[in-house]
Amino acid sequence: MSHEFDTEDHGPVKRLSSMFSVLHEKFSRDREERESALACQPNPAPSGPLAQDEAHPSSQFFFEYLVVVSLRHKKEDGLYEPQITYQFPKQVDMGRSQREKEEKSLKAITLFCFPEGVNWAPLTEYHSETFSFVLTEIDGSRRNGYCRRLLPHGNGARPPEAYCIISQVACFGLFSKIFDEVEKRRQKSIAMIYPFMQSLREAPFPAPGNTVQIKSFIPESGTEIISLTRPCDSWLEHVDFRLLFHCLSDQEVLRVFASTVMERRIIFIADELSTLSQVLHAVAALLNPFTWQHTFISIVPTVLMDVVMAPTPYLLGVQRNMLDHVDDQTDMLIVDLSAKAEPRFITSIGDEDTILPERLQEELLEALCAKQEHSTPEELNAVVSEAFLSFFIKTVGHFSAHVKHSGSQPGVFQKKSFCKAAEPRAYRHFVKNFIKTQMFDLFIQEVERQPASREGFFYKKVAEYQDKKRKEKSKSGWVKGFKL
Repeated sequence: MSHEFDTEDHGPVKRLSSMFSVLHEKFSRDREERESALACQPNPAPSGPLAQDEAHPSSQFFFEYLVVVSLRHKKEDGLYEPQITYQFPKQVDMGRSQREKEEKSLKAITLFCFPEGVNWAPLTEYHSETFSFVLTEIDGSRRNGYCRRLLPHGNGARPPEAYCIISQVACFGLFSKIFDEVEKRRQKSIAMIYPFMQSLREAPFPAPGNTVQIKSFIPESGTEIISLTRPCDSWLEHVDFRLLFHCLSDQEVLRVFASTVMERRIIFIADELSTLSQVLHAVAALLNPFTWQHTFISIVPTVLMDVVMAPTPYLLGVQRNMLDHVDDQTDMLIVDLSAKAEPRFITSIGDEDTILPERLQEELLEALCAKQEHSTPEELNAVVSEAFLSFFIKTVGHFSAHVKHSGSQPGVFQKKSFCKAAEPRAYRHFVKNFIKTQMFDLFIQEVERQPASREGFFYKKVAEYQDKKRKEKSKSGWVKGFKL
């Protein structure tokens, strides 16, 4: 949500925070020299760090606040500046420090709602699109930004506007439905958004698989009851794999996955903001139970394109018209998500097909064949997540047997014995490389801190797999003994 401006590696969030600080200083220094080019741009602000709204903890609410971002035409230079024209609820009773942090957050939001910059023209037609981004605090806490851009109701040519909801809840599908209701009310009057959002804010956030009903009154329609259902698999509720597999073939997805598990620099190119945000979140979800620990910006704003020059790992979404700003395209993977792209990989390192063990590549492709053309999002999510989870179970699922606990002391990971225990031997080259990644290192650190328990979804799946292997081995031994 990493430029390396420090000789020490303090983690992706701090590196990116440093990058944004340097960018802010650079823009401030150059402001007078480039006044004609930058006068109407928002002050460079980070996708993080952003302060958490302590007055409205997300554990109690669906969201922290909703803002409307409009493009205001500047007569002096003919350009457009994104400005917040509506906010619910208003942020009040803040101290000076908290208010300053919140103002920076709001500036960052305008930046991500209109990442293309300031060159806009009034439109008579515009297909609304929904996308998301992540705002990361320097302490690692995250807030999700959900945005829908549309053409406001009216006559004649006019610029689009954006509706953005900030929440710590990661559930793209749920907020897409909320935006449908917001958009419906906006077509009548912006004043009608308030009572709906107030009702939503007062409603309890449902547990996985549960539904909450929101009552809302619309003139001429009466009282409506909107049902919002949270998916059963909460870790997948922010993900929809459909667009990823629509843009890329199964084999191409494996190449992207291979680069991602090796924590490389990866850029995705597309025209649509919704394509970029959905595909990047889907790629990150393939890593479950591990988590991408480096720079993650699903949509890179124009004024922050310098981030592509960072030497550290990243997952970035870049609009096609900004590809020329990627001056150095070596030592990275650039993926073109457009239909019938040729080549699909604009640049690559060249070893992507050999990173994953050959046998497991074949098993992944076979498992992905279970996808159905007309599968529901839930069905597709189940097939895809199960396939890639199985990959990690077979390669590193034996990790817990190599974390040695002594009394109440933290466990110690036995790296050497862990690598030697990987079976079959053909998997060991991948395992030796994977344990060098930050995602595995932080995963195993968490395991070391926990007591020697076997709780959790991943533990359960590993246990099921190991039990199945034991039964197969026992059956195989019995058959061989019978034949003898």
